[in-house]
Amino acid sequence: MSNSEHTSKQFDADLEDIRSRVLQMGGLVEAQLMAAIEGFSSGGEAVIDQVLTAEPRVNSYEKEIDDAIVHVVARRQPAASDLRLIMGVSKIVTDLERIGDEAEKIARMARQIYARGALTIPRSIDVRQTGNKAAMMLRRVLDAMARLDAGEAEKIIAEDKLIDTEFRGIMRQLITYMMEDPRTITTALDIVWIAKAIERVGDHAKNIAEQVIYIVHGTDVRHTAAPPAALQGNA
Repeated sequence: MSNSEHTSKQFDADLEDIRSRVLQMGGLVEAQLMAAIEGFSSGGEAVIDQVLTAEPRVNSYEKEIDDAIVHVVARRQPAASDLRLIMGVSKIVTDLERIGDEAEKIARMARQIYARGALTIPRSIDVRQTGNKAAMMLRRVLDAMARLDAGEAEKIIAEDKLIDTEFRGIMRQLITYMMEDPRTITTALDIVWIAKAIERVGDHAKNIAEQVIYIVHGTDVRHTAAPPAALQGNA
């Protein structure tokens, strides 16, 4: 085997290692988010603790992947398509870490609500349903990343608007709830923060989907309303 062949194989192995770590990080963040939603629904201390103890592991993944990316760029001097992958992955890792932060926020708010002894939680079913949709968005976008499926990523971008619409509906309902019974204001405000965290998860899933499209096609669709045809023929 020539030196160039050895270098190429090592480079491919380095990229695959980074990709594998990102998917592992994504799986951990997805589990963290699902546990946070369950903790909000049930008040279970075990699942809330699961979310909070996962946070340092998520942060460790982010640092390890960042270090691996710096190593690859410094030593391998990647060409255009590989550089797109590395840049896209770098941004995906940031969004995954922030989803982990939102999951932690949901868990802490849930613990606060139940510690207060709130027996009736306004709009809890609506919040859980929206949370499950955001978690499904995350699962699907991680799958799209694993398969480099730009078509699926495009569908996920469109679905973020549904999460935004549901969040606005929950907000209106909570405002009405607080006006009708001021005693619920403290708990309702906590739920507002939880609903906002879920809405932000949808935003981050959308960001990841945009990076999948960038990796596959080299097209930056952030802050645009690019039609599907704009994504064809740009690989």
